[in-house]
Amino acid sequence: MNDRYDAGSAGFGADQYELVGYDEYGRPVYRQVPTQQTQQQTYDPYTQQHQQGYGYDPYAQQGQQSPPAYDYGTGGQPAPDYGSYDPYGTATHQGGAQGAPHDPYGRTAAGTTGRQPRTAEQTAPQTAHIPQQAGPDHDRQDHAEPHREYHTEQFAFVEEPDANSEDVIDWLKFTENRTERREEARRRARGRIVALAVVLALVVAGGVGYLWYAGKLPGLSSEDSKAGTATAAGAQKRDVIVVHLHDTKGGGTSTALLVDNTTTERGTTVLVPNSLALTSDDGTTTTLAKSVDDDGSDGTRDALDTVLGTDIEGTWRLDTPYLQNLVDLVGNIDVDTNAEVPDPAAKKKGEAPLVNKGRDQTLSGKMAVAYATYRAPGEAQNAQLERFGQVMQGVLRKMSSDPQAATTTIQTLAQILDPSLTDKDLGTFLAGLSDLAKGGDVKTDLLPVQNDGTLSAQASARVVKNVLGGTAKSPDKDAAVSVSVQNATGVKDNTEKARVVLLNGGFTFLEGGTGTALATSRVVYADAADKANAAEVAKTLGLPAGSVTKGKTSGSSDVSVVLGQDYEPSAG
Repeated sequence: MNDRYDAGSAGFGADQYELVGYDEYGRPVYRQVPTQQTQQQTYDPYTQQHQQGYGYDPYAQQGQQSPPAYDYGTGGQPAPDYGSYDPYGTATHQGGAQGAPHDPYGRTAAGTTGRQPRTAEQTAPQTAHIPQQAGPDHDRQDHAEPHREYHTEQFAFVEEPDANSEDVIDWLKFTENRTERREEARRRARGRIVALAVVLALVVAGGVGYLWYAGKLPGLSSEDSKAGTATAAGAQKRDVIVVHLHDTKGGGTSTALLVDNTTTERGTTVLVPNSLALTSDDGTTTTLAKSVDDDGSDGTRDALDTVLGTDIEGTWRLDTPYLQNLVDLVGNIDVDTNAEVPDPAAKKKGEAPLVNKGRDQTLSGKMAVAYATYRAPGEAQNAQLERFGQVMQGVLRKMSSDPQAATTTIQTLAQILDPSLTDKDLGTFLAGLSDLAKGGDVKTDLLPVQNDGTLSAQASARVVKNVLGGTAKSPDKDAAVSVSVQNATGVKDNTEKARVVLLNGGFTFLEGGTGTALATSRVVYADAADKANAAEVAKTLGLPAGSVTKGKTSGSSDVSVVLGQDYEPSAG
């Protein structure tokens, strides 16, 4: 398409047109250039008169007149003249005032031409339009840009690929991975530190607990010389009751101390061996088993207070029939048994035992009595004593924690108690220990007694001082005759039986070992003053009077005994 019509174009004759400007929509406006120049006139469509033109024609020669512009979209009628278009606004209109402001529509300021300003309707431009005719693109853009409004969504942004983008992405990934590895390493290090701290804390706690249990903590051991240590241990409030189990069928007794420490809220069952040396009422040395039989409840309680430095509040004599009824009343007990107990009523050997060995064995009253009094051949008395302690622990766990209910259980037994201990006192005491036992706060300790019946320093530190809050004070060894016993019978158990018999007789027992088997027994004394003591030893052991002779005794003993095959144990 041509940018303009030539002079010889069809429909326009020989006239030529030239571009005078663009309307507000960016369309070109042309005017006819006649071949014969006439005086410049301006066509006014309102007054239908030719007056002096308003605009300045930048394309016309100076002094020439421009013909009126035609609107070719209206059938060739002349178009309104809006004045000449001055793209730079530097030219002045002919006949106008010098330096007047430039009007882009060709209008001059009021007063320069003597005419009144036109209204908005009068000045509304009527655009000349030539169909299928487009002006130059650069002119259209230059004049259309000030009238158009562009929005962001009209633009399309194209991301140009960067040659280094892949390298940047790889570097970011490498940095991120290295950072993650460092964080993971830090997390693992923190986890190891926490685990190590927990293990160290457990080790320290376990060590402190063991030292406390063993009585080796500073301030609790007997070796501590600080003035406030004994006072702190003695200041704790303890309730202590001694229990004597009497085996009405097999004979013998078993003794335990029930301790309720109300300060620490812990309980302990202290097992006391029968060989413990005590001082009888007449000042002579005796054993716990002999004291129970000879001195009774009051005398034995006083003797224990003297040796252990305690304050026992009462004595509970528990015969085996009452123990059987007590277990049945609480609804059986559960014990981890360490031996099989044969049924005393069995008529033939090889029948099923009354009590089986194993964990969590449920024992009835009869089974509990059989287990508490059982002592296997060759066993020490302490083994039977520990079984008695297991039965007492099971009874405490099954006893009611309510003082009234526990008192009712004791009253149901219909026992004749020691006057210093009433049914209510015993029931309330057992209810308190039962509450501790159900929470696992009652333990069992064996009082370590040496062969001569005295207490060791370890017993004084761990049990007597820490548990009972007392001070051990064994009878003077010089107050009793020391007897050394050598077993030549060929039966290992005879040594233990002889020891029990001698301790019960008030003698101090010394282990003499095992010798070659001999047919007859001998009782030897070195000092003539000990002749009567030697005769008494032979009588206590059931040996004939002719076995007593003068000779050399072993070690530091006053009397030496060699047991032969003629020895017949009378006590066990």
